[in-house]
Amino acid sequence: MLKVPAEPSRHRVAVWRELRRTGALSLGQGVWAVPDVPVFADGVGRALALTEQAGGQAVTLHAAGRGPEDATRFQAQFTAARSEDWTEFLADCGKFEAELAKEIRIGKFTLAELEEEEQSLERLRRWHRDLTARDVFGAPEAADAGKRLKECAAACEDYAERVFAALHRTGEGEQ
Repeated sequence: MLKVPAEPSRHRVAVWRELRRTGALSLGQGVWAVPDVPVFADGVGRALALTEQAGGQAVTLHAAGRGPEDATRFQAQFTAARSEDWTEFLADCGKFEAELAKEIRIGKFTLAELEEEEQSLERLRRWHRDLTARDVFGAPEAADAGKRLKECAAACEDYAERVFAALHRTGEGEQ
């Protein structure tokens, strides 16, 4: 349970962002939950530190449901939250591929653009790695996300080859 002073709001927002980034599930006003596995420990620790730095209070508990149905409900809620994360990731994969297709269509084959696309691919890779670590119950979208990330990498490699071919044809080096 977390209580952070209402003002300034930046403290509440910082705690909320850290918990969301960690993958915590909001159960209600100031009440968050994560499965009791090590992958969440650092993020929870950062959220607790932010809460205390803001003059707030935090209470952490190890909790179990009253019965197996509670554990099943928590797992379903947590997995649904990860499914939302994976759906957003998959949408960004689509945007990445659409961006590459646009650059190919308009013939924008520059090293600067390639570097930008490689940075976008690296962001997708980091995001995939983070989501994989948090998805402790295995949301159904995870397998498709892994496949889509490989497709994005292949599309970026294809674009890189086109950039280098275009630069070689024109005799230009750096752009």
